[in-house]
Amino acid sequence: MKRQFILFCITLIVIAPMCLGQSSPGKSSPKPGSNESAISDLEKSAWEAYKNKQADAFKALMSKDYYGVYSEGVKNLDGELADMAKTDLRDYSFADVKVVFPHPKVAVVTYKATVQATHGGTDISGTYNSGSVWIQQGKKWVGAFHTEAKAQ
Repeated sequence: MKRQFILFCITLIVIAPMCLGQSSPGKSSPKPGSNESAISDLEKSAWEAYKNKQADAFKALMSKDYYGVYSEGVKNLDGELADMAKTDLRDYSFADVKVVFPHPKVAVVTYKATVQATHGGTDISGTYNSGSVWIQQGKKWVGAFHTEAKAQ
């Protein structure tokens, strides 16, 4: 019995440092709630920059390889900035915001956006089903993709 106890203690001493050396999932990445909030805040910042026609602020939030997909076609970042000049976004609100992380450096946000706006003089107000993809480049999150479709 004494011999088994000694072997148990030695095994415990050998195994304990290996167990303690492993990082737990919660410590290797920030809390999910804080990441979700950060991504939601970035999405709102992009909308605010667009609404206020702050092209430099909007551009700073987006990846150089940004693309948007809309009913009228596919736009790169330059196309999005050109449309900003033609759009009068008076008001917007988000509902049903959901953020998921299919990879630690990729965030997908989906929501309903209700907007009061015109584009080129045409009223485009309504509710849109929207989605964006944010990617982490270094320590910074940037928008890589956005799409929206007017709700029926």
